[in-house]
Amino acid sequence: MFEGVEFLNKGFFWLLLALPLAILWYVFKHQKQTAELKISSLKGFKVTNSWLPKLRHLMFGLRLIALALLITALARPRSVDVSSRTKTTRGIDIVMAIDVSGSMLAKDLKPNRLEALKDVAADFIKGRPNDRIGLVEYAGESYTKTPITSDKAIVLRSLKSIKYNNIIEGGTAIGMGLATAVNRLKDSKAKSKVIILLTDGVNNSGFIDPKIASELAVEYGIKTYTIGLGTNGMALSPVAVLPNGNFQYGRVQVEIDEDLLKEIAQVTGGKYFRATNNEKLEEIYGEINKLEKTEVEEFKYYNYQEMYRPLVLLAGLLLLIELLLRFTVFRSFV
Repeated sequence: MFEGVEFLNKGFFWLLLALPLAILWYVFKHQKQTAELKISSLKGFKVTNSWLPKLRHLMFGLRLIALALLITALARPRSVDVSSRTKTTRGIDIVMAIDVSGSMLAKDLKPNRLEALKDVAADFIKGRPNDRIGLVEYAGESYTKTPITSDKAIVLRSLKSIKYNNIIEGGTAIGMGLATAVNRLKDSKAKSKVIILLTDGVNNSGFIDPKIASELAVEYGIKTYTIGLGTNGMALSPVAVLPNGNFQYGRVQVEIDEDLLKEIAQVTGGKYFRATNNEKLEEIYGEINKLEKTEVEEFKYYNYQEMYRPLVLLAGLLLLIELLLRFTVFRSFV
């Protein structure tokens, strides 16, 4: 009933405590004013059943209701309609450079490294509604999967379609993956430009040195967060391809060039993370999400509609009815 209604002067509701006191006073006064006559018998008197004496309490009821309405009106009820509009004041352009080499099929993360990454990255993308995001794939070479765009549906579809394939040259070209991501962001007009570079190996392919690529990122003011993906020790990884096209898995030592990833992050003003399991990977993307906040300005508009006037009019009407009854129908009782 009172949904969307607020009371500006709630303190006036304390006056409602006077209503029970008024009822007690009325009962006490009525008992004092009622005359008693004791006789031995009613024989000889004509008894009439008139309803007027019983209804005379109606006048007090009308006055009580009117008083409650006036107190509610003093509390000044009003309906509130709130509308809001948001304005992004500082957008961020983000490119996610994803390693898609064969080692990303290792099963130390569930169901494998690549699928675990895609699940966490999808949640990260959904949590950045005001930013533009692009995707870069790299193995022995690199290419742009999706240019930076504000259409999250396109980015999510592209992310879902990422998978290992033998079309891209084998190996891990960290330098080329980083350089391609820089190339996507270098002409961006955004006030903040970020690369999230993920790999599970060492730089062993490509013709661009990772240090040169990181210097390019610095030149264009691009911050780089690096993530080393893989457990400590041995991991169940693809070691050969069977005649039927499936992978043969074996225990392989996990090798991640952490020194290189730390250097890239430090030089560009970013941060290095190590994800050894699904939970840690999720925590890392959550921390990056907190570190790179988009400033959003929200404007709220309030439309108030005063509701006390009908209550005052109704209270006045009830008092008028009581007055008319007092000097007409119930005149002989008061």
